[in-house]
Amino acid sequence: MTARRPVRSRSPKHRPVLLPAGIVACSTTLLAAPFPEPSQLPVQPTPPDPLVRFDGQRVSTAREWYQQRRPELKALFQHYMYGSWPSAPAVRATVERMDTQYFGGKATKKEVALALGPDDAPVLHLLVVVPNGRRGPAPVFVGLAFCPICALVNDPNLPLPTNWMYPGPGVRDHRATAAIRGSAVGTWSIEQTIDRGYGVAIFYNGDVEPDYPEAPEGIRAWYARHPAPASAGTTAAEGGYDWGAIAAWAWGARRVVDYLVTDKAVDARRIAVVGHSRNGKASLVAGAFDERIALVIPHQAGCGGTAPSRGTIGESVQRINTSFPHWFNAPFKQFNDQPQRLPFDQNSLIALCAPRPVLVSNATEDSWGNPDGQFEMVQGADPVYRFLKAGGLAARQMPPTNQLVASKLGFFIRPGKHSMTPEDWRAFLDFADKELKPVRPPRDR
Repeated sequence: MTARRPVRSRSPKHRPVLLPAGIVACSTTLLAAPFPEPSQLPVQPTPPDPLVRFDGQRVSTAREWYQQRRPELKALFQHYMYGSWPSAPAVRATVERMDTQYFGGKATKKEVALALGPDDAPVLHLLVVVPNGRRGPAPVFVGLAFCPICALVNDPNLPLPTNWMYPGPGVRDHRATAAIRGSAVGTWSIEQTIDRGYGVAIFYNGDVEPDYPEAPEGIRAWYARHPAPASAGTTAAEGGYDWGAIAAWAWGARRVVDYLVTDKAVDARRIAVVGHSRNGKASLVAGAFDERIALVIPHQAGCGGTAPSRGTIGESVQRINTSFPHWFNAPFKQFNDQPQRLPFDQNSLIALCAPRPVLVSNATEDSWGNPDGQFEMVQGADPVYRFLKAGGLAARQMPPTNQLVASKLGFFIRPGKHSMTPEDWRAFLDFADKELKPVRPPRDR
């Protein structure tokens, strides 16, 4: 089945476009033979080498990496940390509103509703803004936000959401008020991104999975009410899937990619993903498991994202599992007191993105996120990139503040706190300028 171009209409009555299920030609549940119980795994005080297989054999060829070790690492991360999740459903995309003269005519804006399954499945509300006047489709940043799309721009026409919200400006009792409109303009810097020639496709993570334990309106609860057929490697939890919220948000980002690859205004070969903090963790998982994502920016992702699970600075495995028990699967909690038994560390998750570029970014005052440890994880992924002849990290030590390391594995740290700012976006865009060069179509033979 070939996906049709999304409907482009200003009318309030829209015909949804059905995107094909299984649009990604890869398996999402990769669990094969049973793995040992966490207590039976060997203690490894330092992060395991991504190029050494679970049986102790070293990877010797690129073919072995792609066909054996990479699938094995994916299975290990799913089994012991993030959980198993459903394959791509048939996502229904409806363009609800469109404005071709956005930002004073500089851009075209679309509000897209993505139904993540049948009629009673959650709906993801996507804000897509692409620059006008380009020659050809635009590269696009997929963004995972902590706020609804009406907070991302100063636009009174965007409707207020009715679902659960994080505490913050314009939120009362976890529900949005009119004051939430435009409250995150500085965080996402959409107009700056448009001026640099890039588009955005941003959604609120709570549309996919609200950020609290056992949320009844999330995608995980929906799958629990619609159990999957029993199969090897799945559990009774969550209807056959044991995924946590981090994996659910990453899964939602991949459904956005399902839509974007059908949109002719978007360059499907130049899709980046970016998220901050817990959304940074999810953005890295999305990039590691979806090769359609061409560039990955996990910003201040910390423990469970780009910081080491074996780290002794900042948040620990025990603390994150205690404070946020819904983020990861049940086996990960068995590593609370023994993270040294994990058969991987986050350098391996970064390495799963190889040979695609990854930018890890931080702030000096964000000690809870362990910037030094994150730099060590990037260093730990470097051997895989170089093994695959993809380049690597062009820095032997943490760079000075505000100095972007714009190699295939990039790093950036600025003064300040745990946040996402226009300054961060300038670094993101500079990195993308280098790594997402326009892809020229092949010449006719």
